[in-house]
Amino acid sequence: MPELVNIALLSFLVVITVVIIRSRDLFTAVMLSGIFSLLCAGLFTVMDAVDVAFTEAAVGAGISTVLMLAALSMTNSKEKVHPTNWGALIVAVLTGALLVYGTQDMPAYGDPGAPVHNHIAKRYIETSLVEIDVPNMVTSLLASYRGFDTLGETTVVLTACIGVLLLLGGRRREEDDHEGS
Repeated sequence: MPELVNIALLSFLVVITVVIIRSRDLFTAVMLSGIFSLLCAGLFTVMDAVDVAFTEAAVGAGISTVLMLAALSMTNSKEKVHPTNWGALIVAVLTGALLVYGTQDMPAYGDPGAPVHNHIAKRYIETSLVEIDVPNMVTSLLASYRGFDTLGETTVVLTACIGVLLLLGGRRREEDDHEGS
């Protein structure tokens, strides 16, 4: 049954991706991007990565959509048609192909013989309570062992928010300067 859910979610993701690429209405693209992130969160939930799903829902479907809608409120609602940049397309396809090639030697999803199940998980299960003194293992992993990683992710989101706000504020000042002249 989970395989059918995965196939359905992945099919929806492909359809939404194609519609986003073909759409020239920016509002439609922003809203579909939010739906895409929400479907990704559902996919992560099915794969038992609830912490990643929660982050994807909050950041991808939540704050990113709000920030894109705020930016969209200061622009035109239709995308300007530009000639196709074949160089960028080739770089994107090659990068995607390299990423797919790079995953070929990874262990299969859920493989009990994967290194993470033989070394890392076993150590966390056995020593987490002694080292961290937090009874909830997920909390001890995220707050202590992966604390710098979590701090880094938070810093990236904060930096992105500040960058978007600075860009939007700079555009407003430029428009005010032109209106005052």
